[in-house]
Amino acid sequence: MKPIWFDSLGAKSSAVLVETDKKILIDPGASAMHPNFPAPKIKKLYWRERARAEIRKYAKIANIVIISHYHYDHYRDFEGEIYRNKIIFAKNPNEYINDSQRKRAERFYGNICRKFANEELENFLEKPKKRRYKDPLNDLEIAISKDFGEYNKRRRELLERGKEWFDKKIKRWQNYGVIPELKFKNVCVRFADGKKFRVGKTKLRFTKPLFHGVEFSKVGWVFATVVEYKGQKLIHSSDLNGPIIEDYAEWIINENPDILILDGPPTYLIGYMLNLINFKRALENAKRIVKGIDAELIIYDHHLPREPKFRERTKEVWELAKKLGKKVLTGAEYFGRKPIILNLT
Repeated sequence: MKPIWFDSLGAKSSAVLVETDKKILIDPGASAMHPNFPAPKIKKLYWRERARAEIRKYAKIANIVIISHYHYDHYRDFEGEIYRNKIIFAKNPNEYINDSQRKRAERFYGNICRKFANEELENFLEKPKKRRYKDPLNDLEIAISKDFGEYNKRRRELLERGKEWFDKKIKRWQNYGVIPELKFKNVCVRFADGKKFRVGKTKLRFTKPLFHGVEFSKVGWVFATVVEYKGQKLIHSSDLNGPIIEDYAEWIINENPDILILDGPPTYLIGYMLNLINFKRALENAKRIVKGIDAELIIYDHHLPREPKFRERTKEVWELAKKLGKKVLTGAEYFGRKPIILNLT
């Protein structure tokens, strides 16, 4: 496994190259840091371009590209050479997706069609499909049964609102023109949510759509990736934000990967888009994971090192890892460097 770029190196990203009998590029995107990140804009853009250059370099040798969702720190739109002669395993753009990511997906697959088939996406769109969607909370037995004390009432209200929002999204999905999987001479696109594939001797598994953070997060859905080869297992969590949701942590523990790429809670958003209760959930879940798996390496980075107190705020996780002798590192520390944010303060 080769980490390519992470937030601790100065640009938003969780891009990695996994080498088996294939070379698998996961989430080949990078974005500049947010306005409050304590660095000049020119430096943020410099780090972003460095990240993108590194991603392009490793894309040249990759056979497979994985796109867990359509945020720009997880995919590129559009650099055709990243995707040339690749199998793309991507988030299904037709369901379990919010409006902004759907628009980005339409643009992305439009570019794929123009670049590799000299056609417009509209020529491939299929008629909208009607299907039933069950309440996603039915799959979150641990999270839903959790007692939050005085917060229970407020939580029920938020979940009810979330369910209303979800029902509205269903109506949108049922009216979208369906973007099909695509296969042209120099690229093949497969929608991977909840599916298993074998490529050569490598097994790829993708979770069903998972909430991007808290239950019914308006930011949308992602999938996590499992790569298995010769008895070794790697999990790339994508954007689970901690994970916040207990059932997702339990899934990681049960999988017991040898290498875990785990994004953390966005501590820079505490009090804004992340309340203290959900932040504490993320900490407890990360500690459960550190304690419960036998991983030789955990990269604990994406979202975390975007503000200077990230390590202080998540110190329980780092201290537990040290106590247990577990190797938990930011991406920068993997390379023997100090996270950029700590050099700026």
